[in-house]
Amino acid sequence: MTQPPSIPPEYPEPTGGPAHPDAAQVPSARPPVPGPRQPHIPPQEPPYPQPPQYPTAAAQPPQYPTAAAQPPPYPTGPQPPQYPGAGPAPHYPSTPQPQPPYPHAAAAPPSPYPQTSAVPPPGSPLHPHHIDTAHRGRVHVSSRQRHTDATAFGNLLLHLPNFLCSLVVVALVSLVLGDLGLLVILAWLASGALVFHRPTESALARHLLRLRYPTPQERATLEPVWREVTARAGVEGRAYELWVEDSDSLNAVAAAGHIVGVTSFALNRLPNGELAAVMAHELGHHVGGHAWSGLLGHWYALPGRIAWRLLRAVTGFLFHVSRAFSCIGVAFFGLCVGGIAFATISTLYGLPLLLLGMPYALAAVGRRSELRADRHAAALGFAPMLAAVLEKLHQQEQERLAAAGQGGGEPPKETAASRLLSSHPDHHTRLHHLQEYLQPAR
Repeated sequence: MTQPPSIPPEYPEPTGGPAHPDAAQVPSARPPVPGPRQPHIPPQEPPYPQPPQYPTAAAQPPQYPTAAAQPPPYPTGPQPPQYPGAGPAPHYPSTPQPQPPYPHAAAAPPSPYPQTSAVPPPGSPLHPHHIDTAHRGRVHVSSRQRHTDATAFGNLLLHLPNFLCSLVVVALVSLVLGDLGLLVILAWLASGALVFHRPTESALARHLLRLRYPTPQERATLEPVWREVTARAGVEGRAYELWVEDSDSLNAVAAAGHIVGVTSFALNRLPNGELAAVMAHELGHHVGGHAWSGLLGHWYALPGRIAWRLLRAVTGFLFHVSRAFSCIGVAFFGLCVGGIAFATISTLYGLPLLLLGMPYALAAVGRRSELRADRHAAALGFAPMLAAVLEKLHQQEQERLAAAGQGGGEPPKETAASRLLSSHPDHHTRLHHLQEYLQPAR
């Protein structure tokens, strides 16, 4: 379709002059139309705006509300309804909210000095002297379970004079029995084998050493530790019997051929590593032959000791009787006793004189056997535990002496004779002999 030609719009013609006198006159594009001439009216200038009227000083300022005016009451919230029988709301403890750490708080630098922490209880696996007794692999059992070391031989040799004196006493008693006297002597000589007789050992442990069998709970504590000790030593642990002594002191005993006893204090108050060190020390007495040799010598010396005590009792009684006869009776008694002693010494070639020095020699051998048992326990890896046990033992001894001094009595003073008659070395000597096992390997 064809569109009609566009017609340009018609613009209205200006009817008057410009609104402003300074505006330029643009001539009209169309020619003027002739007509009557209009009179000329000059253009009028527009009125200028008048300045604003400001209030004068006489005008009164607006009235503001004074302080006396009360603020309007604010509407309050609706009150909750009162329920019948409703008491005050219970107060629940509020849980304090943890405060978040400040971002600028820096952690304290670690101290260069080691911090001392609390020592765990003895039964805790975190104790430094705790040993693992649950994981034990193959155990090597040595072919040589026992031996007799120099201290055991020395103990037997030093008991020889006591044995001879006892033999004389038994022979004198056998003379009373006539033909049965020889059987009495032979029976006494063979009685030494009872040291290794199990029923005799049990009777000895119960009645002489005051030991008892452990309870199931105590056995559950003792047996794993004993297995660890015997496994390290290569010894058959089932060949020995474990016993317990009801005592509040730290101690242990190795007696006869198969007795190993510990006190209830050592069982309940020591970590299992320190308990193992104590039992390893007693095992050293058995392995070295100290236990059976000491008991055997004591057994064969028993008749002579009984005769010596009877002789002292009779001599004391006769001395008190002789005092009733003034100095003459005392002198007569002294001559009789002196003559008998001289005759005895001459007949036995001075052997009774050796009995005066036997206690000191036996104590010296006993101290040496204790050091050998300490070395046996240290060689099995229990040196630090044994040193800790010796410290506790020394502390108990000091507390006992302090308690004796506070009780009103004078604590016993250690003399040279008491040190020579002691069967155990002093605390510092034992620690000195453990130093080679306590020093780290280079």
